[in-house]
Amino acid sequence: MSVVTEVSPDGQKLTISVKGRFDFAKHQEFRDSYERPDGQMPNSVVVDLKEATYLDSSALGMLLLLRDHAGGDNSDIRVVNSSSDVKKILAISNFDKLFDIS
Repeated sequence: MSVVTEVSPDGQKLTISVKGRFDFAKHQEFRDSYERPDGQMPNSVVVDLKEATYLDSSALGMLLLLRDHAGGDNSDIRVVNSSSDVKKILAISNFDKLFDIS
């Protein structure tokens, strides 16, 4: 699997790790990682891009969909372990104003 999901033992934090290319081919897998059958969303979400080798505009769209699903402006989403190139793409797209990026 190239999108790995882990929920903390207390159910309050969801970590989504993306491996390889983060593009439209990962759309359904990424969406399935945060949409729960019970409709519950953890309080915080971490998107770990440590093993992501590529990010395109569809990945940016997927991050926006996650943000909307998690509560929009009230969401707590962190994008972590981004390469310098990915951080540059996120900054150019002003995603640093929508997400906590490190």
